[in-house]
Amino acid sequence: MSYPLLSLAIWVPVAAGIIVLATGSDRNAGLARTLALAGAMLGLLVTLPLYFGFNATTADMQLEEIHAWIPNFNIRYHLGVDGISVLFVILNSFITVLVVLAGWVAIKNKVAQYNAAFLIMSGLMNGIFSALDGMLFYVFFEASLIPLYLIIGVWGGPNRVYAAIKFFLYTLLGSLLFLVALIYLFLASGSFSILVWHGLSLDASVQIWLFLAFLMAFAVKVPMFPVHTWLPDAHVEAPTGGSVVLAAIALKLGAYGFLRFSLPIAPDAAHELTWLMIALSLIAVVYIGFVALAQKDMKKLVAYSSISHMGFVTLGFFMLSSLSVEGAIVQMISHGFVSAAMFLCIGVLYDRMHSRQIADYGGVVNTMPKFAALFMLFAMANAGLPATSGFVGEFMVILSAVKFNFWIGFAAASTMIIGAAYTLWMYKRVIFGAIANEHVRALTDISRREFLILALLALCVLGMGLYPQPFTEVMHVSVENLLKHVALPKY
Repeated sequence: MSYPLLSLAIWVPVAAGIIVLATGSDRNAGLARTLALAGAMLGLLVTLPLYFGFNATTADMQLEEIHAWIPNFNIRYHLGVDGISVLFVILNSFITVLVVLAGWVAIKNKVAQYNAAFLIMSGLMNGIFSALDGMLFYVFFEASLIPLYLIIGVWGGPNRVYAAIKFFLYTLLGSLLFLVALIYLFLASGSFSILVWHGLSLDASVQIWLFLAFLMAFAVKVPMFPVHTWLPDAHVEAPTGGSVVLAAIALKLGAYGFLRFSLPIAPDAAHELTWLMIALSLIAVVYIGFVALAQKDMKKLVAYSSISHMGFVTLGFFMLSSLSVEGAIVQMISHGFVSAAMFLCIGVLYDRMHSRQIADYGGVVNTMPKFAALFMLFAMANAGLPATSGFVGEFMVILSAVKFNFWIGFAAASTMIIGAAYTLWMYKRVIFGAIANEHVRALTDISRREFLILALLALCVLGMGLYPQPFTEVMHVSVENLLKHVALPKY
């Protein structure tokens, strides 16, 4: 008997979130936290067989589930994963466990609602990564906005409502054009199956319009320059858990959309507009890197750093080689680990001093040596140090870029210097030196719970940096198959 593992990966966290929500008021906060952790752990456990039972020698969709949903429009509940999507389902479920643990002490109001929002969002995002029906994908894609909107708007900082509305409006506008594109594809094919759409022969001009519609939806999510301005505001106002999920998972949704929709459905448009995508990616890599260098708020600095690192992802996709696409996907997974760790480290400091301003710190290593050591590892990974996960994807993309065009490779490689500059400058000012003030002198080192969270991410960062093969071997055949769709004209 084959178990519906993908449905379990989606609906176990959602069901757990509803159960946590039913615990009610903050008088039952302890029960809500315990149930949320149990639900998140169970959600992770049901995703592990996806990897260990995965057949990496085929590009076919695996663990498919197909059920009629809205027969009149040929809309089906169709799930499946390939070597590209399977890793993101597991990453999402893993990050959800860490987020529940991270908010254990920090969140004191509406505890049940807070944890329920993360669990429900985790299930919805697993739905995005495993949906093979266009309308099912769209429903999950839009529904995942709601919990994140609430997390920022309810548990965020002083300007949380402004940041939440800006986030919602930016993403909603792009999504409406995405819906128009889906309806056109349905009318052209009579089906909402994404796999059917991959085989469509579409006019070059139609492909351009479809590509631009997809670009509007996915560029906002990545986010790409110039539709990136919502992200720093959202990060600064979001609670630590919100920032972690936003950076580690939500930004990957747009990049994943390029792989599932833009490249295989509109391949000729992808070739035609390669110059535009590479230009926008390089602006994100270089210019946004310099913007990060000027930041005084730690969260804002790491937010801009995320935009710069995601620029590597889109750059890799649109050089359209096996090495560059695999490097970009590795970069997405690595960024999930590293960005989550960076925001959790900032959250550790914020929980103690209620400030994210770099100038308020200095000499933290004197009072928090364990924290300083772990933070240094993550800072080095953020800067792309060899033997950390941050290096692997960047190296693969830069190598591809040099083969593609030397000057594009040169511009991309500059991020190694810029990234090291803003990351290590922030680390030096916060961690090293004499104790800056009495608030820093009163700091206590990380608790066992905080150490566990950061140690797990440290193992991931080092493991992926030292031995990336378990990640690359899973995706290789699926990436080769994707590039076959992109290589040949379809009109």
